[in-house]
Amino acid sequence: MKLKLVAVAVAALVPVVALLAYNEVATRYQRNLEVRAGAAQAARQASSEVERIVEGLHSLLIAVSAMPSVRDLDAAGCSEALTSVASKVTNIRTVFVVNTQGRPVCGSVPVPELDFADRDYFKRAVETKDFVVGTYTKSRVSDAAVLPVALPVMEGDAVKAVVVTGVRLDWLQTRITERGVAPGNAVTIADGNGIIIARTPLAERFVGTIIPATFQPLVHSNAPGVLEVKSQDGTERVLGFRPISLPGSPLYVSAGFSRDEAFAPINRATLINTLAIITGALLSFLAAIYIGNRFLVAPVHQIADVMERWRRGETTARTGMAAKDELGEVGSTLDGLLDELDCRRRRNEEAEEERGLLARELAHRVKNGFALVQAIARQTFYRSDPERFQSFAERLTALASTYDLLLAKDAASSSIHDIVSRAVDAHAGVGSSRFSVTGPDVVLSPDLALPLSLVIHELATNATKYGSLSQEAGHVSIAWEHGAGMVRIIWQETGGPHVTPPSKRGFGSVLIERAFPVTAAATRVADYRPDGLVFELAFSTERVA
Repeated sequence: MKLKLVAVAVAALVPVVALLAYNEVATRYQRNLEVRAGAAQAARQASSEVERIVEGLHSLLIAVSAMPSVRDLDAAGCSEALTSVASKVTNIRTVFVVNTQGRPVCGSVPVPELDFADRDYFKRAVETKDFVVGTYTKSRVSDAAVLPVALPVMEGDAVKAVVVTGVRLDWLQTRITERGVAPGNAVTIADGNGIIIARTPLAERFVGTIIPATFQPLVHSNAPGVLEVKSQDGTERVLGFRPISLPGSPLYVSAGFSRDEAFAPINRATLINTLAIITGALLSFLAAIYIGNRFLVAPVHQIADVMERWRRGETTARTGMAAKDELGEVGSTLDGLLDELDCRRRRNEEAEEERGLLARELAHRVKNGFALVQAIARQTFYRSDPERFQSFAERLTALASTYDLLLAKDAASSSIHDIVSRAVDAHAGVGSSRFSVTGPDVVLSPDLALPLSLVIHELATNATKYGSLSQEAGHVSIAWEHGAGMVRIIWQETGGPHVTPPSKRGFGSVLIERAFPVTAAATRVADYRPDGLVFELAFSTERVA
């Protein structure tokens, strides 16, 4: 019963758990979309800011290249102008104008003995005749890390000189750091070779290093994208990236959102919900067990205990339950049934006692009736025909003896052994050796016991008058067997006079033939052997239609 109640509680919790699980999956899916969209948006914003910085430098170099002193390559005037410009722009340190051979013509600082001819960005500016953004470079003037940019000064279709400057990477790092990122998130900016020029957090660890080969394809990808990766610092992130191949995007930019931080509120909610479900389940199970014990198991056990006590004979046992609910109604109905059974039992006992009294009264009256009939017969027949009177009296005595046997057992049943013994005792005396009685203990109903007693008495009477019992050495064997609902009795006489079949049928023969009811399906076979009569009687102990 308890397991069934727990199963009911589990069945009630299953829809709730299923709904919470569905909400969990849907919430995580929606959050994943939001994080991916946020990573892509953060990458676009960081890329836009880098593009504005580079575009600002582009505009600055255009303005510088348009200065007359620069175009005329006037060293003194050019240096004075560049010094003024550099002092007003905080994201650069120096500006130089370099001739086509790579030698500085003028600059914002005293012109050192430098040669830019080996710098890749200088070569590309001369070759492309366009604005060029270089790669991570250590400045030969300040030995600081910079991102160089160059713009050719054109004279017609020919390159006359190249204006060169560089973005201070410490300034760029400060700018990225000031923007700030949420805990666990990261922003990375790399040049065309995949060298990191700015990163937050852990700039000191990663700036100047090359992006691992695993992520190099992202730097030169054909389109921006979002994917889930494990960053170099070991954090699982959703990474939005924009490659350098995009128009107007001179640098690679990526923005990564930590999955742990992004899903932390959902994970907390999941943990709370899980604990709530477990707590609710435990409370439900405990409630189911308590309620089951209190309102189901205990009443059922109480009803079963009352029934067991009643079966053991404790007829006063009752549940005492009121019909407040279904089990209470069952208990109340059971009490009513037990009251009714107890009442019927008392009535049956009273009726049985009354029946016994009536049976004893009937036996007394029957005996009185037999005595009265015998007295009337004596007065009527004894003097005129003593022999026939004696035969009638003996039959009447056998009938009375049979009634004594039946009434002694309350007319319920009698065994064949008792019936036969009572019938023959009147002819040979109790315990006589002239009769042998053998057979199993078979109990007959009253409607079979009475006719069997009359038949045995009639056979004993005939044996006394004409058969084996008429002589001192005569003997009668009575044996029976029982099987398949049939009783087969064999009466066999020995030691008597020579036997011949009777010439006519007397009253005894008719009585023997008609004593049993039709429903007994009785059969009789008489074999008048010279050495003694053998009579076989068979009848059914079950009623036959």
